[in-house]
Amino acid sequence: MFTAAILAYKHFVVASSYLLLVALSSMLFALSATGAGTFDIAMLGYPAIIIFAALLGGIGLFGTVLSLVLVQCIILTWLVMEGVITPNTPKLTWSHLTFIMIIFVITGFCVFILVQDIRRLMTSLQLEYTKVKKNREHIQYLAHHDPLTNLPNRLLGERLFNEKLAQSEANGLQLALAFIDLDNFKPVNDALGHSAGDRFLQHISQLINEKLSDDECLIRFGGDEFIVLAANITDRKHIETLCERLIDWCSSEFEVFQTNIVVSASIGVAIAPKDGAKFKQLCRKADVAMYEAKRNGRNRFEFYDVKFDEESDEKFSLIQRLRPAVLANQFEVYYQPLIDLKSGQICSIEALVRWPQEDGSLVFPDKFIPLAESSGLINPLGEWVLIQACLFCAKLHRNGHSEISVAVNLSFAQFKDGTLPSILKRALDLTQLNPKFLELELTESILADENGSIPEQLEKMKNLGVQFAIDDFGTGYSNLNYLRKFNAHKLKIDRIFINTLGLDENDVPLVSAIINIAESLGMVTVAEGIEHEAALKKLEEMGCDVGQGFYWSKPVPEKQIEALIASQSYTL
Repeated sequence: MFTAAILAYKHFVVASSYLLLVALSSMLFALSATGAGTFDIAMLGYPAIIIFAALLGGIGLFGTVLSLVLVQCIILTWLVMEGVITPNTPKLTWSHLTFIMIIFVITGFCVFILVQDIRRLMTSLQLEYTKVKKNREHIQYLAHHDPLTNLPNRLLGERLFNEKLAQSEANGLQLALAFIDLDNFKPVNDALGHSAGDRFLQHISQLINEKLSDDECLIRFGGDEFIVLAANITDRKHIETLCERLIDWCSSEFEVFQTNIVVSASIGVAIAPKDGAKFKQLCRKADVAMYEAKRNGRNRFEFYDVKFDEESDEKFSLIQRLRPAVLANQFEVYYQPLIDLKSGQICSIEALVRWPQEDGSLVFPDKFIPLAESSGLINPLGEWVLIQACLFCAKLHRNGHSEISVAVNLSFAQFKDGTLPSILKRALDLTQLNPKFLELELTESILADENGSIPEQLEKMKNLGVQFAIDDFGTGYSNLNYLRKFNAHKLKIDRIFINTLGLDENDVPLVSAIINIAESLGMVTVAEGIEHEAALKKLEEMGCDVGQGFYWSKPVPEKQIEALIASQSYTL
């Protein structure tokens, strides 16, 4: 037993338990063998040893001790039956009773202590289980809810979608998924900070959530994007009414940090099962419809249409092919002549870039220029077009057409990094073109940027000696202050005012006024989009200087424009 105590002290608990219980059982065996055999009161100690073995150890200790006790009982019985030992039946005395009671008390007390420990352990385990359960529930909540707004996140949203779709289909109705994106939310973060933006999102989400019906639920998709699931939709009017309400709620004014904030919302709608039966599928389609709503002016909603996907696929395909095409200069510059209406001769040409495809078709600028602007490719593409136009104009001069100038369109995006003046100088130095024969066409949106770096860049470019033309006049800001402050050489009247000239008198006063203003400022007027003789005659009567349009020629490749200039023949 002393050895068992030492082992227990050194933390060899299992070994000490084995040794202690074997020693106790051996001691009981010896007492029984020298006493009354199997009738000896020492036999009462065996149950206690078996109980201790079960409580103190595992199946190994319990099995070992139980087997040992059974073997000892068998041996003891055999020894008595064979007469090897003679049982000494003692007379019953108070000492025997005392000994039995001591065994019972010790056994009971030890079992009581062990059971109390087990109860404390069970209580501790129950408390721990309760904590784990609460933590698990909290983790589950965090995993399925947005921490900022406490709204369901997209993970829980998918489950809600499946539940509401099943409910709607069981009722023979539809489910609508409205994808909401807040318009102009970024300026809120930029001006007031992200904490103000977060507070605003909390306000607007709480407002919408409180106003939705039981068949509708709000989900935060991420950032300033939300989803509304509307079950049991009866018809399209039902969805339109919901979207109108959502736009109205999103346009509410909220006070955040003593500042009143108002935004708008663009919403895309997809319907299940018509547009799909999967949450992610409908989210993507509603997202596509939402961007269509943004393109169409914002603060509105659009229903998903399969043509949106076709446009997205085409756009994605163009983006993937655009960068290698720009790097490899896989473009072609077409030219359209500008005609002096007094002499009938070509006085200038406008450079218009085209993107030839492997199948022989052409992609026009309205398709790929916005992609080039958004992907940072507009500067290398614009520089290449500028160089090609200058090279071709210089070539025309060498061939004897020394008075013809070339016009190149500039994009607002080309001014963003401030390198356009140096790009222009590099192109002029490379091509050796006299700067006065290069016209740069600017839209009114470029001129409207009075506080940015554009005025400074324009001044540097003007100092290089190039000419400027204001393009599409009348369709943009149409501020006469631009004409007064900016010394442009030409004013180009947009084609939308020219198409009906000679056929309808509605645009005559406006076109006449533009021509008179340009004349008073010493500017040359150019009418774009002339397609019939009636418009030409009317423009000549009003004193327009230059014409451009399909009446003479569509934009054509370099060789064809050379032939037109050489022959001075302007018919198609």
